[in-house]
Amino acid sequence: MIFLDKDTKCLVQGITGKQGSFHAEQMLDYGTNIVAGVTPGRGGQKFGPINVYDSIEEVTEEMDVNASIIFVPAPFAKDAAFESIKHLDLVVIITEHIPVHDSMQIMEYARKKGTTVIGPNTPGIISPGIGKLGIMPTHIFNEGNVGIVSRSGTLTYEFASQITGAGMGQSTCIGIGGDPVVGLDFSTVLKKFEDDPDTDYMVMIGEIGGNAEEKAAKYIEKNISKPVMAFISGTTAPPGKKMGHAGAIIEGNSGTAESKINALESAGVQVARKPSEIINMIKEFK
Repeated sequence: MIFLDKDTKCLVQGITGKQGSFHAEQMLDYGTNIVAGVTPGRGGQKFGPINVYDSIEEVTEEMDVNASIIFVPAPFAKDAAFESIKHLDLVVIITEHIPVHDSMQIMEYARKKGTTVIGPNTPGIISPGIGKLGIMPTHIFNEGNVGIVSRSGTLTYEFASQITGAGMGQSTCIGIGGDPVVGLDFSTVLKKFEDDPDTDYMVMIGEIGGNAEEKAAKYIEKNISKPVMAFISGTTAPPGKKMGHAGAIIEGNSGTAESKINALESAGVQVARKPSEIINMIKEFK
């Protein structure tokens, strides 16, 4: 597994809100090591067995914590992210619709502090058998040796379900987020999978828009020895039209499904045309 392991101690920012409380309960049920909640003005309350604090600084004065998951509404997400980046090693930002300039400032601060940011607009991360920091449905995941990295939450679930249904499982699954500006990129996650003894195969799920997949293709060609399979969504999307994610817009010839598929295949990556093809691709490498 990568990023999330038995030593991860997490707090939930926005734990008293509707989304935060629902998903905090789900994460606890899955065995995730959640040690505190943070909601300004709600310090002293309890969420089940967990204490709620007014700030992350208060939490760090009382206990060890190294990760955060943020369910704070978009207008307040930047402040929440800055607070967690200042104190912690891993920050997962579930929040959607964060303004691009806020996201840029968040990522710049994270680079300065050396903090890993997953998201924003991400389903999070799950290491089956260890825990999850995210909103994904746990029943479709199973312990195994396939690492999944994706720009799409829904497609992450689809591929995980196919892999589990075929009697295999996942080491770690990460949604890097569908916004134009995100923390982790494909290449960083693929390098982690390359170095991870629990991961034997990698599945990369991309989509139209931006050049993240083309950059990953160059990285794979030079740096990755383990089998990589890919899927690119949006093959029928019309140019110049935003499709779903804020990052999924094609400008001219760049960012098209065709250009991404060509780049990946040139790097030796097998590209599936539909999710069900991934299973046979993995089996061919076994």
